[in-house]
Amino acid sequence: MTRLRPAEPGDVGAICRFGEKHIPPHYTPLIGDAAAHRQVRRWWNESHIGAAVMEGRVVVADNDGHIVAVGQRGADHVVYKLYLHPEHRGRGLGRRLLDALASQLPASVDKLRIEHFAANERAGAFYEREGFAVERIEPDPSGDPALAVVWRARPITVREEWPRPPALG
Repeated sequence: MTRLRPAEPGDVGAICRFGEKHIPPHYTPLIGDAAAHRQVRRWWNESHIGAAVMEGRVVVADNDGHIVAVGQRGADHVVYKLYLHPEHRGRGLGRRLLDALASQLPASVDKLRIEHFAANERAGAFYEREGFAVERIEPDPSGDPALAVVWRARPITVREEWPRPPALG
């Protein structure tokens, strides 16, 4: 049984391992091996993940004690991570993660924003099906069109009560 829940401090290592395992095979064909591994080092390390978990910005899908999906938003309320184990795609889990992340946003935020690499056409098609419109495309400074960043947004339509992680201290 797969359940969504806020990530807890004890999940940080498992979330990092999830990224180490799934990001390179996903991104290498799209943006190259070096850029894919750079993504893991920069965004899937314990310092980065730990801070986001402590701030209550990470949601995980847990299947019998194993993390099978991760959603993370930034402090700027943009979804920067939405990754599912390949065996768990096509079951509505991505939509549920987006809804959970949207539910965590302050009431004053009226749009859910996401970003993805232009080369990640699968993600672009998913976000389009989920109602995200392109706001802008930011070229990569190196000029590599695969590394251009597509920024999208959609109105927030789901605002359910979502559990917050307990305060530590």
